[in-house]
Parts: sequence; C-alpha cells; structure tokens
Amino acid sequence: MHIIYQSLDLFFMVFHSSLVVFNLFGWIWKKTRLANLITLGLTGASWTLLGIFYGPGYCPLTDWHFRILGHLGKTNLPNSYMRYLVQRLFHADFPATLVDRSTLIAFIVALGLSLYVNFRKKVS
Repeated sequence: MHIIYQSLDLFFMVFHSSLVVFNLFGWIWKKTRLANLITLGLTGASWTLLGIFYGPGYCPLTDWHFRILGHLGKTNLPNSYMRYLVQRLFHADFPATLVDRSTLIAFIVALGLSLYVNFRKKVS
C-alpha cells in the first residue's frame, strides 16, 4: 500500500504544481486563455465558496494530497499548499503570512491579466 501512496504523492506534486503554474501563466498563449480563465475561476471559487464551509483558501487538491501525506507518516503540514511546496522543493521556511499574501497577489494579478486578454476588444 505504501507504494500506492508514494505514487499518489508524486501525482499530486506534478498535477497540483502544474495547475499552479498554469494558473499563473496560462493567459499568455491564445489557445490556453479560456482554459486558464476557467481554472482561475474554479480556484477562486474553491478558496471563497468552499472556504465558507472548510475555511478560507480551501483547496480540495491540497486536502487530498495532505491526506495521502498523512498515510505516508508526514505530520505538522502547513496550512497552505504553496507553503508546503516551498518547503518541499526549496527547503525554505518562509512565514505563512508572506507565502499566503504572495499567493493571493499572484492569483489576483494572473486573474486580472486573464480577464484582460480574454475580454479586451480587438482593434482592427
């Protein structure tokens, strides 16, 4: 069973991290702009709407991944995936407030850019 949890951990590391990168930069390419806006909308809805029930910033992917990490014996996990990612990849322990605020600012900037490129009027 341990190998299954290790495989799931790897899957979530790749998938969730790729989603974060796509949320930040998917607005750049014409072909991915609409998908980027959708994933940003789903992320924002998760953080706010699901956050009403599970706490602000709730993400089901983080919840599932952290449950898997629990099965692997990992404890004292941070409250956010981004803080976990920074700790795991860079072995750095930045304050939660700094990571959370940086994440929110990056999200708002990416959402603003995505909205702009998806809805701007094209000048002929």
